[in-house]
Amino acid sequence: MRRVLIVKPSSLGDIIHALPVLNALKSAVPGAEVHWVVARGFEGILEGHPMIERLWVISKEEWKRPAGLFRTASELGRLIKGLRAARYDLVIDLQGLLRSGLITVLTGAPRRAGFSDARELSHLCYNLKVEGGRTCHAVERYLRVAALLGIGVEDVAFPLPPFGGGVGFGGPYYVVVPGARWPSKRWPVEYFVEVIDSVPIRAVMAGSAADSEVARAILARTRREVVDMVGKTDLKTLVSILKGASFVLSNDSGPMHIAAALSVPVYAVFGPTSELLTGPYGHGHRVFNSRMGCSPCFRRRCASLECMRRVTPEVVIERIMEERACRVES
Repeated sequence: MRRVLIVKPSSLGDIIHALPVLNALKSAVPGAEVHWVVARGFEGILEGHPMIERLWVISKEEWKRPAGLFRTASELGRLIKGLRAARYDLVIDLQGLLRSGLITVLTGAPRRAGFSDARELSHLCYNLKVEGGRTCHAVERYLRVAALLGIGVEDVAFPLPPFGGGVGFGGPYYVVVPGARWPSKRWPVEYFVEVIDSVPIRAVMAGSAADSEVARAILARTRREVVDMVGKTDLKTLVSILKGASFVLSNDSGPMHIAAALSVPVYAVFGPTSELLTGPYGHGHRVFNSRMGCSPCFRRRCASLECMRRVTPEVVIERIMEERACRVES
């Protein structure tokens, strides 16, 4: 394995979950040159990584637009030409979709590893296959590919590139992540407000520009002064903010997974998704779930959001205050 390509373009949390495969690969074969295919907008989480020699950044979202078909074909042609010229010994597809499968097979690499149960017929693009399964955490699913390649994993580690120290906000703070890509994964605004008004240390809100509306709604209702960093950071700054936090309160989101990778305690609210599959990985985290019969439904939208509403702020506040007091005493 002189030169290896990892295909894992998105999303933010999934890229974080794939880092243990990178760590295991470099630990087993320190001299291997590793490249990574990543979607535009997520490259900041991997730029400057000491274990990655090259990033191939693709405009994945643009590829979905019919109006840009000519530009997409041109970009894809240049990408495949460059990947074939790199002469990879091994390509690992951790995305498991048609697009990633085609990228994998078109590299011309002699060994192409992926999941036998991958979606959109992408499994036809691999000559080394392992069943990923749908009942284990994403981290463990990805590590099955490492095991397929004969790479053992003693410690699950999430190597991130150096981002510097934490960002200072004039004392201890915790991070609130009120947004999520799916509307069904968002805890109610008034519940976040109640937590912020009850926890006696500074709250810093973080997220992408898409979360600005929910952030404004929280700021309009809370009685406390909140540092609003929503839509105001790149990924590197976001990592620095999370790194310096006492803990993180979040929906099921990308920043939640970054915090867990940094070993920052996470308090996460889950409803339509499963913490067994995509919860904060590791020890010291708390997941709140109403355990309704319909959960997890994996629906992006829901009229009632009852599974999220049944996780009351009082329960979350009580757990945060109890554990914070224990940490102070210890």
